Amino acid sequence: MKIQIIGYSGSGKSTLARAMGEVLDLPVLHLDNTKFYGNWQEYSFEEQTAMVEQFLSEHENGWVIDGNYSKIAPRRFSESDMTIFLDFGKVFCYISAWRRYRKNRGRARESCPCVEKFDKEFRDWIWRGSRTPARRQQYRDNLEKTRGEQTVLKNRRQVNRFLNDFRKKYGKR
Repeated sequence: MKIQIIGYSGSGKSTLARAMGEVLDLPVLHLDNTKFYGNWQEYSFEEQTAMVEQFLSEHENGWVIDGNYSKIAPRRFSESDMTIFLDFGKVFCYISAWRRYRKNRGRARESCPCVEKFDKEFRDWIWRGSRTPARRQQYRDNLEKTRGEQTVLKNRRQVNRFLNDFRKKYGKR
């Protein structure tokens, strides 16, 4: 199975990706690991695309990818059996990102190789930049690109219900 998880910063994409990867015993790619390195420096578009394309080629039987960056290896959408959009409100995302920062302050996390930050630029991104009408439309467009099942989850309760059902359906018996 090939699963793509998209959504707003702080919505829990990486957490859901890890959980689904564990259930299916599939490799997980966090796109922040292909976007950033060092002190929030960015790989070139070509480098990012090459890393994602290599991952897709090495794991043709299945994968879980979390992240947006829709111009990077867009075939991941057309190949996905399931695309999940975490369409959470900005207050929830802001609080979740703050909690993540507090938990990981001074260190990098598995889903992003850079030291965790919660600076003004990132706060503004969560609050305004990621929620412009054009960006919202881009999320909907990416969801529509998937060849498989499309799921929109709007809150933590829906994610938990979805994940419980997913575990029942696909979990190891």
